[in-house]
Amino acid sequence: MTTMTEASVREFKMPDVGEGLTEAEILKWYVQPGDKVTDGQVVCEVETAKAAVELPIPYDGVVRALHFPEGTTVDVGTSIIAVDVSGGAPAPAPETTPEAAEAPEPEKQPEGRQPVLVGYGVAASSTKRRPRKGPQIPVQEASTAVQAELNGHAAAAPAAPAVKERPLAKPPVRKLAKDLGVDLATVTPTGPDGIITREDVHAAAAPAAEPAVVEAPAPVQAPAPAPVATYDTARETRIPVKGVRKATAAAMVGSAFTAPHVTEFVTVDVTRTMKLVEELKQDKDMQGLRVNPLLLIAKALLVAIKRNPEVNASWDEANQEIVLKHYVNLGIAAATPRGLIVPNIKDAHAKTLPQLAESLGELVATAREGKTSPAAMQGGTVTITNVGVFGVDTGTPILNPGESAILAVGAIKLQPWVHKGKVKPRQVTTLALSFDHRLVDGELGSKVLADVAAILEQPKRLITWA
Repeated sequence: MTTMTEASVREFKMPDVGEGLTEAEILKWYVQPGDKVTDGQVVCEVETAKAAVELPIPYDGVVRALHFPEGTTVDVGTSIIAVDVSGGAPAPAPETTPEAAEAPEPEKQPEGRQPVLVGYGVAASSTKRRPRKGPQIPVQEASTAVQAELNGHAAAAPAAPAVKERPLAKPPVRKLAKDLGVDLATVTPTGPDGIITREDVHAAAAPAAEPAVVEAPAPVQAPAPAPVATYDTARETRIPVKGVRKATAAAMVGSAFTAPHVTEFVTVDVTRTMKLVEELKQDKDMQGLRVNPLLLIAKALLVAIKRNPEVNASWDEANQEIVLKHYVNLGIAAATPRGLIVPNIKDAHAKTLPQLAESLGELVATAREGKTSPAAMQGGTVTITNVGVFGVDTGTPILNPGESAILAVGAIKLQPWVHKGKVKPRQVTTLALSFDHRLVDGELGSKVLADVAAILEQPKRLITWA
């Protein structure tokens, strides 16, 4: 009976919803134990280092258990939900908690072996690791106990090295230990079933004196959070750095200290461009599409790249090569509640103005809804960031990693301007182009920025230069 029930339970594992992601945070569950689910139904929303993503279940059945609560960060490959696909009524399973309390352990153990190793290593090692988790190396302890009785020696001595030989840790934790130079065999595990956690590695990386002092007063240090409580919560708010914000911060720091940035500025009269925007809004071919100054600025940048293709490149440090891109994936920086994201319009160079307007509208709408997929934020080549919507004149934007240039667009304001020999009120804005000086020298960067300015000043050039 038990075997049949266990066989009917399918474990859904946290998938890699982006390239190379190792973990994701469960933001919200849409189902609870006892709920029926169908193939393709969204069961939860997770946040990765790149975006928030909804996860659909790949089969029909009844939810038996949710393995993690909301707010938990789970490694890729770890089971997050169990579904009974037998068509029976597994709802009583969660109700009979005392009887079922023992069943989940053997179920989670076999599943626990797989998530740790999926995509990371050889499954053969799991058969050696998992038996040690419950009773702490039952086979080896038994053998050493027998030897102790025969030889008259304590079994504790041989057991210690056995633990150090094969420490239990998930791939991200092993990588952290490697980066910090910590030997996992010397780390004392505090995780469930003897698994080494990130905190264990950080503790082991601290000076030897610290663990000795911390271990004894560990209970005494429990009130340590008291100083935190002394902060006036009405005057300060502390927000954990994670998800999109954490990834953005790391990327920007890496970019700022890897690529030598240069920023150039130009102030331009965009009165004619603003008039063209109003005309396009009345054009029947543009009906229902998003028409605004950003659309024409994006088109102007694409034309400038076509005239100066060398600016659309990336730096391959590993192979010491400059990679010229014959396509343009145009990134558009978007501010969202979860932080700044930069989805891009694939093959923007090949799109007509109506097609570009449609893609731009979809990109913005998806970003505002928080539904941007990780794939939409990968592979960008150049980016536009519109700081003008915040009333800012201009800025010095930081390059997105792997890109060669980023254009900042300032606020469009009515200003006094010399036009045809007379001072007149004109619509004026300031553009700022930051570029990687390893790829783009001053001449090339100046040509690109000057071309964008010239098109916005005389938008008819879109026809002659495109």
